[in-house]
Formats: sequence, structure tokens, C-alpha cells
Amino acid sequence: VVVKLGSAVITRRDEFGLALGRLASIIEQVADQHRKGRQVVLVTSGAVAFGRQLLAQQETLSRSIRQTIKTAGSGAGIDPRACSAAGQGGLVSLYQAMFQQYGITVAQVLVTSNDFRDRKTIQHLNETMNALLNIGVIPIVNENDAVSAPGTEGADLEGVISVVDNDSLASNIAKQMKADLMLLLSDVEGIYSGPPGKAGSRLLDRFVPAEDMNELEFGSLSKVGRGGMQAKVEAATWAWRKGVGVVIANGLRPQVISDVFAGKRTGTFITDTQSKSASVEVIADGARKGGRALAVQPASHRQEIIEKLADLLIERQEAIITANKKDVKAAKANGTSSALVNRLSLTPTKLQSLADGLRQIAKDADHHLGRVVKRTQLAKDLLLQQETVPIGVLMVIFESRPDCLPQVAALAIASGNGLILKGGKEAARSNAILHSLVQEALELHASRDTVSLVDTRDEVSALLELDGYIDLIIPRGSNDLVKSITDQSNGVPVLGHADGVCHTYMDKDADVAKAMRVIVDAKTDYPAACNALETLLVHHDWVGTQALTDIINALKEAGVDIHLGPKLFKKIGVNGHPQEDFHVEYGEPEITIEMVDDVDEAIKHIHEHGSSHTETILTEDADAAKRFLDSV
Repeated sequence: VVVKLGSAVITRRDEFGLALGRLASIIEQVADQHRKGRQVVLVTSGAVAFGRQLLAQQETLSRSIRQTIKTAGSGAGIDPRACSAAGQGGLVSLYQAMFQQYGITVAQVLVTSNDFRDRKTIQHLNETMNALLNIGVIPIVNENDAVSAPGTEGADLEGVISVVDNDSLASNIAKQMKADLMLLLSDVEGIYSGPPGKAGSRLLDRFVPAEDMNELEFGSLSKVGRGGMQAKVEAATWAWRKGVGVVIANGLRPQVISDVFAGKRTGTFITDTQSKSASVEVIADGARKGGRALAVQPASHRQEIIEKLADLLIERQEAIITANKKDVKAAKANGTSSALVNRLSLTPTKLQSLADGLRQIAKDADHHLGRVVKRTQLAKDLLLQQETVPIGVLMVIFESRPDCLPQVAALAIASGNGLILKGGKEAARSNAILHSLVQEALELHASRDTVSLVDTRDEVSALLELDGYIDLIIPRGSNDLVKSITDQSNGVPVLGHADGVCHTYMDKDADVAKAMRVIVDAKTDYPAACNALETLLVHHDWVGTQALTDIINALKEAGVDIHLGPKLFKKIGVNGHPQEDFHVEYGEPEITIEMVDDVDEAIKHIHEHGSSHTETILTEDADAAKRFLDSV
């Protein structure tokens, strides 16, 4: 593997010295690949910047005070070749010291463009490099800028590219060493269709030279190096045509080297074929155009699409459950918790309930768009009217629950929005067949691309990097998922809610029979649901009564494990330990029961331990009910 570190990657912004923190991270990643048995060659810039820092100090010392005051930009005018001569020794010493922290030896290999014009010299270079690699040494290669002159086009041997910068040097080294991969690290994400800062330019995750080269528009040269993106692309294409795999990526991005070897979507991969799957830009654009077309359709068309989807859920029930059983089997084999398996599972009853829910959404579809919210008379014959309109393109990310997919799709269709979905990998088969049914239903009156499904986190990250495609992100899942998406959102609004720590308060004036039915159903009907009951708060008047005993016994008979809060535990005086942590979403047939003195203490408990999801009061006292509902 040849890793080329561009000047912009390892040089400080002021061009005086190296960005040591960034360089340390890169060295750690290279050391990790070395430990995994990969032979790594570093082609590095940085000698000029390192030397400029040293010589600027020397230059300042050699001036008179008057000259120092008059002269601005200390060191900027020093000959780069002199800077290189001063910096080479310090640069390799720095590499040696940093790699030694990982027990790795490095060796400096200095070359010039002339070295690639003589076959014997090339042979000697190959022998030296192989000798170093074979004993586990990492060669640090740099062009000897102290004596090098710019390369002359066409002056090199056949099969050798002119060495005019470190990109072409890395390409030559990669070709001569028959490298499997060359990783060119610069200060941009990869190859763009135009200058990265220009409106409309987009990152190419794949670059096909035969198709894309003439479509590129290049910008200015690098600020701190001799090359630019055009030189980088030309050198990379040359190496790729010589059989070297090439990735161009952003060396300023943390863990970029590790991400490339982990197979993550990083930078631009040079290849001879476009991806068979649609690019993220195509997916997002399809959702945008499909949503806009859907929004202007009559409400009856949107209703018919959703009703068709509901019908398909029943008609294709056998195929859906067959795919779902494969997901469930794989999840169990992987040791997935029973709560997640419950969320993952689809049954005929669930599908029927899901279809009924979709029909209700279809019934209400004519109320979502064009509804007048407010009218304001600004002046005579001037009326300001606010109406409901689609949001645009929604990205909804959900974990484990494939039944979310048709629900969210139906809501998006009803409201005229484009939709991009990302489900949990454990539900991949279920999600795929459900998404195909959504697309089949859409074909009644709209484009199949209105609702798309992506498979990987990398695709989500790539979508979030697009500018102007996504209007709202809704992550449904764990706190970690919501935080991760929020961190990556790039300014796009995120509507996230994670925990479902839900309470039911049994007031002193509750109807016992009604309370029994509600409590048992709220806990046992679907324990894995985010609005399932997790904590039961009971008024102290119920403690020690037959009514509470009957409720506890009914829960136990339904297979529910019961934990007691500290106050109830102390009051009853049982053996064991009380449940101290109330912020628990069991997602299982488990419940915590705690005693409170009144409705105000119940409200306080919910404020301290709840997650603002779903809260319930059981009472026949209208005043207590209103106080509870107004407060939580």
C-alpha cells in the first residue's frame, strides 16, 4: 500500500511547520495497518514547511532590529529548495520518533525525477524498497526538492510518468512496487465534478476515467503544494491504468485510512465501471422530484396509493412473513435480545393491524395539504393566507421494526413528501419486500423513486453530506442513533426522540376494574413498543389492598417480572433489593411499581424520570385528571 500525504494534510495552515496532531493520527493508522501485515510505503510532503520554520528563525536572528521591523512575513521569501535542504533531516527524525512509539522502524528514501529516467536506477530503487519492506521497515519516500527541477513532459522512460509533484512520485512508486492500493490524501473529500466550492459541484464516490474525465472542471492549484486536483487526477489515472487500485480522500478527516480499509464509503474510488446501485445524489433527487409531483396530485390519488399498499400487505402476507422469519432466525442466531426480536417479528395479526392503520391514514389524506391555518387581512383587498404544504424530502432512520416502513411511507405519501428510508440491518429481508410493495403501490399515480430505501450507514452519511437534498431527518431508535445522526446532520433539522420510559398513575379515585384492564394491556399487549408501560405509580391508599394485590397477580400471570421502587419496597417489607433506577425502558415483560402520596408526587416523579413520551392517569376525579394532563 502506497499512502501519499499531501502538503495540505500535514502542514500547518500558516505553512510554517507541521500539523503534529494530525500527523500523529495518520501515523497511528498506518501503524495499525502495518500490524495487520500490510506493507506500507509513505510518500510524504512536509520537508519545505519543516525547513521554512527552521530557516525563518535563523533569518530573524541574522537581521538587524530595523530590518526585522521593516520586513513582514518572516521566512516567506526563502528559496523552497533551501527550506527542503534544512527540513529533510528534521522530517525523517520526526517520523522515526513517532513510529518508534509503535515499535516500527522507518527508512528515508530520497529520489529525484532523474532517477526515473534510468532503468538501472529504477532497478536499484526497487531492490532497496523491497529489502526494507521484507524486514518490516516502512520506507518514507520524498522527492529531494533541494536539487530537483520541475519534470519535463515526455522526457521520462516509457512506462514512467513525469515526476512533477508528490502525486506523480507516488504513482511511480506504486507502479514500480506493483502496489495493490495507492491512497492519495489531500485537503478535499475526493474528486468533484467541479471546484469543490462552486455551486452545483458534487463529490464523485466513483470515478470512471473513460467516462468522467472530460466532464470535470478543475480549479486552482494547492495553496501549499505544487500540484492541484488536476495533477492528482492525472497521476491517479495513470497509476490505475498500470494496475494499481486508487482512492483519493480527505486526509483531514479523522480515521480516513482506517475507514478506507474498513470498506466504508470514503473519498473517490477510481474504477472502470459505475456502481450498479443508484448514487446517493440520484436517490435524493428522485425523492425530491417524486415528492413534488405527488404533492400536486389530487388527494384521491394519494388515498388510492395508500389503500393499494394496505391491500398488498394482506395479499402478499405469505411472502412477507417468509422473509421476516429469515430475519428473525438470523437475529436469534446472533444472540439478539428478546425485546428486539419482538420488535422485528411480523405476524398475520400485526399485518392486519398495519393494513387497518394504513386505511385510516388514507381516509385522512385529504386533510393534510392545502388546509388553511390562518388568514390575516393586511389591507383592503390584501389577504395573507397560511396553508399547509409538504416539508420536502424526509429521511427516516429506524431500528429493528420493519412495520415502521409502510407506516412512515403512508404518512409521507399522504402529505406529499419524498422519503428516504434506512432500516436496521437485522430487518434487511423484511424491509426489502415491504419497500417493493410501497414502490408497486406508488406506480398507480406516482414515481417509484418517491420512496427509496438505502442499506448502509455510509449511504446515510453520504446523503447527509449533500447540500439541499434533505429537508428533515427523523431518527427513530436509541439515544446513540439520535446523537450520531444529529452530529452528522450538516444543519438539516433533526426531529429525534429515543427513550420510551412511560408511566401510568393509579390515582386514589381510580376505578379498579378499569385500572386492571388498562395496566395489564399497557404492559403485555406489545412490551417492545416505545409506548408500552414501564413504571406503574400507585397512590399510597392502594398499598395493602386486595385491589393492588389482584393487579400484581394479574401481571405475574401474564408473565411480567415485577420490581418494586424504594418507597413501596420499604412499605411492604419484602426480601431482596429495591429498583433504584427509574429511567429504564425494559422493552420486555418487566415493570417497576412505586408508591406516591398524591397526583403532585406522581407528576414530579414523571418529570424526574420520564422521557416525555406517553403518560397516563387512571382516575374518576376530573380535577385530578386535568391537573395531571396539564402538568406532564
